[in-house]
Parts: sequence; structure tokens; C-alpha cells
Amino acid sequence: MVTKLALLGAGRIGKVHARAIAEDKRARLVAVADAFPDAAKAIADASGCAIRTIDEIEADPNIDAVVICTPTNTHADLIERFARAGKAIFCEKPIDLDVARARACLEVVREVGGRVMLGFNRRFDPHFRAARAAIDDGTIGKVEMVTITSRDPGPPPAEYIKVSGGIFRDMTIHDFDMARFLLGEEIATVMASAAVLVDPKIGELGDYDSASLILTTRSGRQCVISNSRRATYGYDQRIEVHGSLGSVSAENQRPVSIEIATKDGYTRPPLHDFFMTRYTAAYAAEISAFLDSIEAGTAPSPSAEDGLIALALADAAIQAVKQGSAVTVKY
Repeated sequence: MVTKLALLGAGRIGKVHARAIAEDKRARLVAVADAFPDAAKAIADASGCAIRTIDEIEADPNIDAVVICTPTNTHADLIERFARAGKAIFCEKPIDLDVARARACLEVVREVGGRVMLGFNRRFDPHFRAARAAIDDGTIGKVEMVTITSRDPGPPPAEYIKVSGGIFRDMTIHDFDMARFLLGEEIATVMASAAVLVDPKIGELGDYDSASLILTTRSGRQCVISNSRRATYGYDQRIEVHGSLGSVSAENQRPVSIEIATKDGYTRPPLHDFFMTRYTAAYAAEISAFLDSIEAGTAPSPSAEDGLIALALADAAIQAVKQGSAVTVKY
């Protein structure tokens, strides 16, 4: 079986997914749509697919699934459209920046029996999955505490900050999903502290660039998250899970994993410089998982519900910063 896919959005993340589709023999990219003709043409030329409009893709019965990489404010509408059209859907996070709109979108998906997978790619990182395996097989015992460090090399441009929904909905949302993935329980309360330490312009736009959070489940399990928009040493991505019998950690990754020793001491190559190289394997694995769900006719994971929960956690973090105390999450 060869699954025929269409790509909606030919920007930076669209190119990443186009490459992942091209590398999987079970899939074929047959169409791409983008508001910018040059962007669509670049992917069409590289993959041999056709440039189509969204309306044409929606109406084509030969297209099995769509990969949505368009701006966030279009996600919910497109999910509803293609769910009604009977196509499997992979959508980059988030569903929307507004929880109420995301809930309404999910209602439509449920009504028509739609299949939606959300792009929380870090669940598919081989290092993080190995950590999860150590939890599942009982090696470290019962999970008690999780630590997630996620820091970008530098802040995004102001134009992006304006439409991002803020650090918690844009950046920490991945860490909220990873926390749930590792804790194994739903998060009951969120404590958060945030500041502007990197770029004053981010503060002028009403956002933060540095944040620390404590998430607690009903049974008392905890997750500590550290976020920053500046890590001068590279893309900082680490997790540690402490359990009743031990701990497991996944350290930072480098393009080349070597260590050089000389009379001057030990040196190692720099970290990956951003998510497109750090999570290359994860992007390929999540597209593979999406294809698995289509072939098997099973519900994809992470689901649209996972996306809604992560968004609710982001809202709780925003509220926690404003009131300076723990917030009970409203799912």
C-alpha cells in the first residue's frame, strides 16, 4: 500500500516533512499547496509532486491524507475541512491558540469520525523513547520526578513573537507533552515563573523569554521545566526521569559524537544548532507512525486530544505567572 499525501504549507517545517515523506517507501507526496508560489515550486521540483490549491486537494478522492504545516491560525479550520472530507490528518502543533476554538474543532472531528495526529515530534526522538522504555520495563521503578531542559540557541524574530501565542503556547507546549509522556499521569497543578532576560523587545510584545515551571500530578509526581530563548552553546535538549529504583537521562546530542583529548584537556564538538537537525530522526519516525495508523486503521498518537491538553497546560502556566501561585488545570 502506498499512501498518497498532500502537503499544506511549504515553509521551513513543510520542507522537513516533505523530506520525511520522500524517505518512506510506503508514502508518496502527490500535491503541495502554499500561498507563496516559489515555496510551493521548490517542494514540487524536489519531490516531483503537483502544485494544487487547498480546494483541489480537498476534492481529490485519490489523496488519502494531508500534512498541515500552515500558520497556526489556519489549523483548526483546515482540520475540520479535511476531517469532513474523510482524509487522515497530520497537523503541526497547536490546533489553535485558543482552547475554546480547539475544543470546538475536536467536536467536529469526533462527529465525523476524523483521524488527527498532532506534531509532537519529541515523543519520537530515539533517545527520549529509550528513556520511556526504561520506565515501561520497570528498570527505574515508579516515576517520581522528571526534569526537562529546553533552551533555544536564540530568540525568534519579533514578527514571529507577535503571532506565536507566547512562549508557553509556542515553546513550552512541547515540554508539556513530553512531561505527560514521561510522568504517565495527568498534570493537576501548574506553578510558573517567567521573565524577560534575553531581549527587551520580547517583553514589549507582552511575552517572556525565560521560564521555570513545576507541574504536579494528583499522586504528587513532579516535573520541573526550564526554558530559555538563549543558549549560547547550542540547542539544549535534555531530560532526566528519577524513579523509585533509579534514574534514566537523555543528554544533549551532537552532529558528531566524539571527544578529543590533548595536552590542553578534553574537547567535544558543539551541539546541534536547532530543531531541524536535532530532531531529524524524530520527524521521520513520526511520519512513519502516521502512516502506520493509516495502514492499520487505528487512532493516531499523539492525538488531537493530546494537543488540547497541552494547550490547556499552557493556559494554566500563563495564569500561574499572572497570579503568582499554583493553578489547577482545567481540561
